[in-house]
Amino acid sequence: MAKVYAVGVGPGSPRFVTKIVSEIIQNSDIVVGYKFTLKTIQNLLEGKEIHEITMSNQEEVYQKIIPVLGDRSLVIPFTGDVNFSESEVVDRLIEIFGEVEIIPGISSIQVAASKAQVPMDKSKVITMHVTSSIEEKKLELQKALIDGYSVILIPRPWPNKPEKHFMPSEIARYLRKNNFQTEKIKVHVYEELTTENETSFIGTVKDLEGKNFSDLSVMVFNQNKLDSYMNYRWQWEN
Repeated sequence: MAKVYAVGVGPGSPRFVTKIVSEIIQNSDIVVGYKFTLKTIQNLLEGKEIHEITMSNQEEVYQKIIPVLGDRSLVIPFTGDVNFSESEVVDRLIEIFGEVEIIPGISSIQVAASKAQVPMDKSKVITMHVTSSIEEKKLELQKALIDGYSVILIPRPWPNKPEKHFMPSEIARYLRKNNFQTEKIKVHVYEELTTENETSFIGTVKDLEGKNFSDLSVMVFNQNKLDSYMNYRWQWEN
């Protein structure tokens, strides 16, 4: 019986591929993934049947694999973690193949939070990297900032459709137009995290207007205030 896996391979560096994901890939027969994702695991692909996909041809590739899969194992690797910002694709894989085993990976949002020293348990995590409407997510971003939360956010690259393109520059303009004092909000933008091409930007949201960032970007709106356990020592001190 065929086995189908959706696995997270980390933000980009092979060093962030977990041991269990490495073992699943090495023991697989077929691997289907995007160019960047396949590059991350290229040292694990020897002897595999490889299918490189894009947004436009992925459905065609999956449909071609179904009748010839047999009892072989299929792995679909995702950059970062399968469980974040990939639900639309995973839902489709379940529709196509039925049972799909999901193995988590290290997400770029975890790495970005660590670099910015912004704890995820005190932040709101938002992804705009979806094909459906992001209007509610925009309101969620506004509310989180108003409520004083830090926000870890995946923007949406869509250069061919300007009305859907929502990258750091567009986000900065959106917040300014909604009466946020963007010159006072601290922000980090990380590109291609964990790779040799990694870059980082630290400034204010206002500074982002007119700046271009790659598709592989993560934003951290930093409103974090230190709040250590020493602020609550009365709970154990007499």
